[in-house]
Amino acid sequence: MTEAGTRQRRSTSEPAGRPAAARRAGRWKAACVTLLVLGVLGTVAWVLLGSRLLVVRNVEVTGTKLAPRDRIVATAGIRLGLPMVRLGTGTVRSRLERLREVESATVERRWPATIRIVVRERVPVAAVQRAGRFYQLDRHGVAVTDGPSRPPGMPALASAAPGPTDAATLAALRVLEDLPDRMGKRVARVEAPSPESVTLRMAGGRTVVWGPAERSAEKVRLVDALQKSAAGRSARTIDVSAPEVVTTR
Repeated sequence: MTEAGTRQRRSTSEPAGRPAAARRAGRWKAACVTLLVLGVLGTVAWVLLGSRLLVVRNVEVTGTKLAPRDRIVATAGIRLGLPMVRLGTGTVRSRLERLREVESATVERRWPATIRIVVRERVPVAAVQRAGRFYQLDRHGVAVTDGPSRPPGMPALASAAPGPTDAATLAALRVLEDLPDRMGKRVARVEAPSPESVTLRMAGGRTVVWGPAERSAEKVRLVDALQKSAAGRSARTIDVSAPEVVTTR
């Protein structure tokens, strides 16, 4: 065979071998990339779940006034040393919101090692006396705390069955919530024999017959206007239960 024929046979056989080599190189490259990715994922999983680098070391609590911080932390049940990603923030929040002082709570991860609890406490607006103790109710009728005496400046509430399911209680609390500060601070006692017959006993002896909890803004304006008139200043009772027909006596 001539030298030219040998060169021609080599030139025709080489292209057939190149794709096979390229495929082998591609497979090795894909295998290396896969191993690299698995290694990175394994390292990340170890750092998050198995190492001591990202675990709970601190628990911060803000927003507490009625509930002691120690009780908030104990109720949260957060174990120090637990990997941050394993903490069920929703579960912790549910535990905290079972406390009577807590209206809502937020649980946040603050990387690398802190859990922050933000508490929104219930705000007492009226006190109910039962069995020699005064129970402070929030706007929903929930007993937030109790003590041997009524806090100064907090109105007493009188209703047949005070509590979160009593319509008369909720009507009275709604009236208190809708009052402007200048008027709310002067309420000594709120009476609610029924949801439609709320009455405010003011410091100084004046009585405001409020009626149902609706149309509070309109009733506030009427009381303010009457107090500026001679008849209103001398009246011991102002009745705004029907705003269309206001009476004084």
